[in-house]
Amino acid sequence: MDPRVLDRLRCPVCGEPLAEVTTGTTAALRCPRRHSFDIARQGYVNLLAGRAPHAGDSAEMMAARADFLAAGHYDLIPAALADAASQAVRHLRETRPEAAVLDAYPLVVDAGAGTGRYLGAVLAALPDAVGLALDVSKPALRRAARAHPRAAAALADTWQRLPLADASTAVLLNVFAPRNGPEFHRVLDPAGALLVVTPAADHLTELVDALDLLRVDPDKADRVAGSLGGHFTPVGSALHRAELTLTRPEVATLVGMGPSAWHTDPAALAARLAALPEPVRVTVAIRLDVSRPR
Repeated sequence: MDPRVLDRLRCPVCGEPLAEVTTGTTAALRCPRRHSFDIARQGYVNLLAGRAPHAGDSAEMMAARADFLAAGHYDLIPAALADAASQAVRHLRETRPEAAVLDAYPLVVDAGAGTGRYLGAVLAALPDAVGLALDVSKPALRRAARAHPRAAAALADTWQRLPLADASTAVLLNVFAPRNGPEFHRVLDPAGALLVVTPAADHLTELVDALDLLRVDPDKADRVAGSLGGHFTPVGSALHRAELTLTRPEVATLVGMGPSAWHTDPAALAARLAALPEPVRVTVAIRLDVSRPR
């Protein structure tokens, strides 16, 4: 594991620093109290303190997401994140040049990283930064561990204590993922930034009725603010939109990569997809909120 990332990690059991140890062909991270965490051959480390609450997104969902994102359909998201993260690191350098988190390599953490594509885009825009992808899905982490040469990946439940030192993170990404306000606050530098991406009200609106997909909660923005309230101060918000022109197979991939994949009957979905006129026009609409720790 990249020692620049390892330096920021902490044992999820006791909170002590971790070191990499190798025995034969196997590697693990171990703390001074000898709590040990295996590094999988695919490159990610299991930093769960107990059993995972659920398996997370499936291999099929990750494959669909990788294909859809690689085609560039959601490129407005990594572009917006890269720009916001660059501004955030610049603010941190100007505000707290003495911050330990800037020790020549600001850390970018993606909580709920999925394939790691968004983290990779941010690292590409920050050539001196290192990254850490956190997710509870092993299929996601197998991809995230290869998302960027300066990115590491760890199996972790973001609802629990994060396996990171206090104030160790310069930028924390949270894209279509659960938010743990107290822990996000703990691991971020006081001048760091939390970048949260959520769907806007009209996100994929053309498909919701046509395919009977999950609807965006009309109170989404208020719920996001509530989940972070008391821990963060909003400093910026922007809506980003694009119109996609998709084939029916691409729409099927889009549905298969998101939460509706858990809630749609495959036969009914196939029938509804077959009835869609091609090309299928779809609105992508997301909200990017930038906050700083209080």
